[in-house]
Amino acid sequence: MPGSRPSKLRIAVAVARAAATAALSRRRPEPEAPPAAVEPPRRLAHPSAVTLPVPVAADRVFAVLVNPARMPDWLLQHAGWVDGPPATFAEGVRFRQRIRLMGVPSEVRWTVTGVVEGRAVFFEGTAPMGITVGFYLSVTPAGEKTPANGDGSILRFDGGVEGGSADGPLGPMVARNLADAMRKSLTELGQVAADHESDPESPRDRAREGRGWGVKPGPIRIERTGEDVDAWTPVIVGVGQVSEHSTEAAGGDPVSLAVRALRSAAQDAGSADLLSKADLAGYVASVSWQYQDGAALIAEAVGARPDRTVQTTIFGGDGSLRLLNDVAAEIAAGRAGIALVGGAEAASTAAAAERAKQPLDWPVQDDGAEPTRTIGKNAQANNDPETAAGLVAPIFLYALIESAVRGRLGQAPREHLDRITKLWAGFSAIAERNPHAWQPTAHTSAQLATPTAANRMISTPYPKLLTANLQVNQGTGIIVCSAAAATEAGITQDRWVFVHAGAHATEEWFVTERADLASSPAIKAVGDAVLGHAGVTIDEVRHVDLYACFPSAVQIAALELDLPLDDPERLTVTGGLTFAGGPGNNYSSHAIANLVPLLRADPGSFGLATALGWYLTKHAATVLSARPPVREFRDIDADPRMPRPPARRSLASYTGPAVLEAYTVPYERFGGPAPAIITALTPAGDRVVLKLPEFSEMSELLAESDPIGWQLDVTGTTVTVTGTTPVDLPPPGEPPLIVAWHGPVTVLTLNRPAVRNAIDLTTARALEKAIDAFEADDQARVAVLTGSDTVFSAGMDLKAAARGEYPVTEGRGLLGITARPPAKPLIAAVEGAALAGGCELALAADLIVAAEDAVFGIPEVRRGLVAAAGGVLRLAQSLPRSTALEMALTGEPMPARRLHELGLINRVTSPGKALATALELAAGIAANAPLAVLLSKRIVDEHRDWGAAEAFDRLSDISGRVIGSADAQEGIRAFAEHRTPQWKGR
Repeated sequence: MPGSRPSKLRIAVAVARAAATAALSRRRPEPEAPPAAVEPPRRLAHPSAVTLPVPVAADRVFAVLVNPARMPDWLLQHAGWVDGPPATFAEGVRFRQRIRLMGVPSEVRWTVTGVVEGRAVFFEGTAPMGITVGFYLSVTPAGEKTPANGDGSILRFDGGVEGGSADGPLGPMVARNLADAMRKSLTELGQVAADHESDPESPRDRAREGRGWGVKPGPIRIERTGEDVDAWTPVIVGVGQVSEHSTEAAGGDPVSLAVRALRSAAQDAGSADLLSKADLAGYVASVSWQYQDGAALIAEAVGARPDRTVQTTIFGGDGSLRLLNDVAAEIAAGRAGIALVGGAEAASTAAAAERAKQPLDWPVQDDGAEPTRTIGKNAQANNDPETAAGLVAPIFLYALIESAVRGRLGQAPREHLDRITKLWAGFSAIAERNPHAWQPTAHTSAQLATPTAANRMISTPYPKLLTANLQVNQGTGIIVCSAAAATEAGITQDRWVFVHAGAHATEEWFVTERADLASSPAIKAVGDAVLGHAGVTIDEVRHVDLYACFPSAVQIAALELDLPLDDPERLTVTGGLTFAGGPGNNYSSHAIANLVPLLRADPGSFGLATALGWYLTKHAATVLSARPPVREFRDIDADPRMPRPPARRSLASYTGPAVLEAYTVPYERFGGPAPAIITALTPAGDRVVLKLPEFSEMSELLAESDPIGWQLDVTGTTVTVTGTTPVDLPPPGEPPLIVAWHGPVTVLTLNRPAVRNAIDLTTARALEKAIDAFEADDQARVAVLTGSDTVFSAGMDLKAAARGEYPVTEGRGLLGITARPPAKPLIAAVEGAALAGGCELALAADLIVAAEDAVFGIPEVRRGLVAAAGGVLRLAQSLPRSTALEMALTGEPMPARRLHELGLINRVTSPGKALATALELAAGIAANAPLAVLLSKRIVDEHRDWGAAEAFDRLSDISGRVIGSADAQEGIRAFAEHRTPQWKGR
């Protein structure tokens, strides 16, 4: 990938040389005609074709082309293997792959339809919506020598799409997009081939195939403590920081600042040549100047040739710790030995150039450049009510949250302002001691509380000096090694700081849909995860840096982590984003760079850094210490089992009573206050989000009073106060889905009794989110989906659908599950009626347990509909034709006992016992080897697509994955030793 092969500039130079050689050769006798191109086996209805000359010999290109392990390196549309890469590309081989069509990852079932030795390989596959895809790839010797690589060659792609939805207007668009994407992929193929290493067991190839980074050395002895650590234990060996106050554009772009910081980190490590040895490079995406693959540019600048590059998503202050934790996990798994982590912003220079109307001549990469991986999550930042109210910038939302924090703490406005300005004054004193701080000037509480020209009001209660300062030029460099690589590089152990644990989690995405504006279950979850894995309590962590963009963020984090609210020395080591500086996504890298020297000087202590993105939305944390870890490093996804309170509905309009929850008054940049923004809670627990009229009476009351808890009457945007004695805030309503965990079994309970568990959009989204979490949960083996004692589900909520709220989710389709059920086993536990969509929910499960008085039916035909969420299809696959037709054509329900006799239902129980029996069945499945269970399920699900001639070959392909697995070896050992197996899932 970019950075691991010759740069595109070098390839371009080689191409130019090849063209010059070709021009000179025209004066010589004509060479022997090259072989004719291999013609594709057929032409699809919507064809794509690309031809590209490359200065690389045809045999070298073909060697890469037919190597499945190398396909992800050059096929830029590759988004992952479904079952791992095939062993070879030989005629008749089948495999499943996720590729991006029109930028959307889609699963394609491929068959290798032909191989012409040394010349071509043909793939045909079936994509979603019945689309057939053709990839016909060939390479032909160009018959001309190139200075760099000998004979050049002509790469050719023929293919396209047809069938299904591609036979409409979509087809030509997909074909054009495919041609554009394949042109970039063929360019990449030429680069890979130019740098192809013939040794199939080289460390780089081993890493790409996921087999690890060679043989692990023996443990490393830590001289200070006498302990041994695993050779692949991740350690930070060098940190560097840059704060560049010059706004000269030359050499001042973010990557250049990060490179300067990395060179400083190499000096800090005491190894000047360490940078060039890196085999993994990561970059915290910058906002002030965006690069397609910033890590590749960093690697090129320091002379490194990493196998992989990693970059964070474009928005998110959690990215810096997500990246650090990610590279630490790669090192701990043996997939890297030396990793570079760079990040920077040059917003101050960019702003100066904009004011001077001067263009910035900073690096721009080719369209095809992209990192090997992008980590983090991005989505729409605001929902419609927030957008309508003007809550579209961090300052407004954090100011709104600040008032909710004040309400949680029970403080009056003046008392609360005094407290947060004292807190921020303490932060400024710490920044004054920080040699890398952007504004190293201490301020008093009074100075921070007083609006002036330099400290203008932004949004109550915040003047400017209580907000993040993003207009900085700052960069960091962090070098992470395995203990073995650090030892081999000669880095003395007094420079080592161990990365003990990392974790990340995501809050309810939209702020106004959260149960409580002044709390953060996600911060608590990541804190519990990292501290628990590191084996320490928060009181044992001496050095802490909380992400400090606004006072509300610091206070909420302190409350969730059980840290003091009013002790700046306990909460930051940098001074925070106001004074130390807020370089876009990269602030927490500066926190790490400040923690490392503190931990070296205090080697028995621990450090904790937190990071967040968007509006207290995305969170990450990392625990560090110079003390060796007690457990192998883990980057923990804390989302799957994070306790989540019910979400609230966010409303842009409402009529009725409500209780004022939070508020802020934004200020014009060169003027007075703008219309106030409030949130109010309805008796049902919904949240109303309103921008008040410009000169409303309510706006004046907000400025003069303490209105939290006041009773209101809301009509559109008109708000009338009906009571000023504060009352408790209404709690959120009952969640439509309850998630519980019984060890390895996840239980999902539909919880809409008033509408017989009918599925609306909110419930469908909750189901999709719960299934996604179940799939991501390493501890979860089986899920059980159930309803109440009297009804499983009445299907789609027709009243909601009549309002235009159809229960269709982007990832799993109708009802939040039926288009893409989980790969892990799912059991439906059915009491009462499972009708229409409720029946389809049950049929989406792998196994069904039903009470003997339960009934199943698809009555859609009675309403002029078809059971399109898989009901007719799955009944036809599971029942005799006549029975399936009876249910589909009459709409009459059928009792559980009859369906059990026909094999649709696995177990029938007495009424009220379906869930208990399902849990027993789930426990029996969960006790078995996870990998073996998943592959057995795959065979059952996929065997209908196999012809008789290939069935046992496909069976061998799938089952062969478990033969040498760790679980298979554990199962044999456990049997011989008469003990319960300890499965690893691999």
